[in-house]
Amino acid sequence: MNLSLSSTENQAPPPAVAGPEKLLLTVVGLGLLLLLPVAFDADAERARWCFFGALGLLSAGTLGWAWWKFGRGPAGVRQDGLWQRASTSRGAVAWLTAVVLTGFYVVLYWYSADNGQGNFGPLNQLIHALDPVSQWLRRRPSDQWFLYGVFYTLAVLVMGGRALLKYRHSPYQRLRTVSVMFFQLGLAWLLPGLLLALQKPEFYFSYFWPLKYDYLFPGTVDYLLRDGGPGLGVFLVFWSVVMSLVATPVLTYFFGKRWYCSWVCGCGGLAETAGDPYRHLSDKRRSAWRLEVRLIYPILGVIVLLTVLLWLGAAGLLPAWFTSPTAVGLPLVGGLSPVDGLGKVYGFVIGAAFSGVIGVGFYPLLGNRVWCRFGCPMAAYLGLLQKHFSRFRITTNGGQCISCGNCSNACEMGIDVKQYAQRGEPIIRASCVGCGVCATVCPRGVLNLENGPRPGRYQASPVILADSLRILD
Repeated sequence: MNLSLSSTENQAPPPAVAGPEKLLLTVVGLGLLLLLPVAFDADAERARWCFFGALGLLSAGTLGWAWWKFGRGPAGVRQDGLWQRASTSRGAVAWLTAVVLTGFYVVLYWYSADNGQGNFGPLNQLIHALDPVSQWLRRRPSDQWFLYGVFYTLAVLVMGGRALLKYRHSPYQRLRTVSVMFFQLGLAWLLPGLLLALQKPEFYFSYFWPLKYDYLFPGTVDYLLRDGGPGLGVFLVFWSVVMSLVATPVLTYFFGKRWYCSWVCGCGGLAETAGDPYRHLSDKRRSAWRLEVRLIYPILGVIVLLTVLLWLGAAGLLPAWFTSPTAVGLPLVGGLSPVDGLGKVYGFVIGAAFSGVIGVGFYPLLGNRVWCRFGCPMAAYLGLLQKHFSRFRITTNGGQCISCGNCSNACEMGIDVKQYAQRGEPIIRASCVGCGVCATVCPRGVLNLENGPRPGRYQASPVILADSLRILD
């Protein structure tokens, strides 16, 4: 007799969709449909009203659905039916969502540049619908990046409301969700816009090198000092240097990488809110673990190398042709110097295609932390600090583990948490972002997030040690 839980005949049918839930999802669908006339309506005023109506329907429908789904019954995380719904099990709805998201990112990055006359191609109507908001905040017309910022921030806020309802029984999850909502709205949207309105450099205080890799480049430092003035410019450079090279190691020592990846970062904020329905899709196989190591650390190495080369060139310690796009020498294709060519390739492949198109567009297929797990240089930097120097770890009590697998299923970073819990081993992984959802969904209280030092922090069973040594084999 086949007793496998994955067997179709042993699975309970997915719960029926109630009438109110269907109605609320219909409101969300109407909001999406209302975006179509915005893109093609020649009447700017009518398009603008349709645009804000669409955002209102999307927000109200999503929050209403979240309340119906998570806010009415007893508090607690329910994960039933995740692998039976087409939207969360790589079904037709998931594929459609991935195609739409990926298509939007492709159009945004490569087909929405201003033609010099205020026309932004396929997204032109959507972009100009936000002109009043952009003028209010930034004192300038909207562009493709302002449209993206509005969509991004709205997604974090609305889906953050969903997360607050879903995890309302957990003080840690509530505080963490409010934190990412605050940093995205305040430091990644309102404050940069206000700086532009004051004719100052657009600066994102919640992003640091090496994620915002150009913030420590000589050209960016010169720009901040020149356009920011003697006061603000010096402060912005000081902020970038101190947060990247001093505060980050110190905070990671005390709190692990969770202080940034799960509390501050906009990429992590979107993953923890809009990407939360897909966290169980992360690949837990050993091959994925090996791929993670082989991708993320070389990407960090490229950024470190690029930054060092640029500063050596600025100090006159390298040949001019090596760093100057206008110098005569041995330029790459297109008249770029080797360093500029490397920067262009990185910006296209990693900064756009990986972090945007794949990192967000593939949420419904590969999980919500693809970029954070396989590509983010900041995650690699923090992971090295967390693995070898931090006091943070997740402790386990193997004697109480019932091997339900909820923790592994909920881990967005592809860590098979259950294997550690069964052995009572502490989880000290460079990839762990400290979201704490594994502990939140555990029915027995087996897992605990801790910061204090303990004897034997790095002690592990022979099996785990052997597995760790074979990662790069």
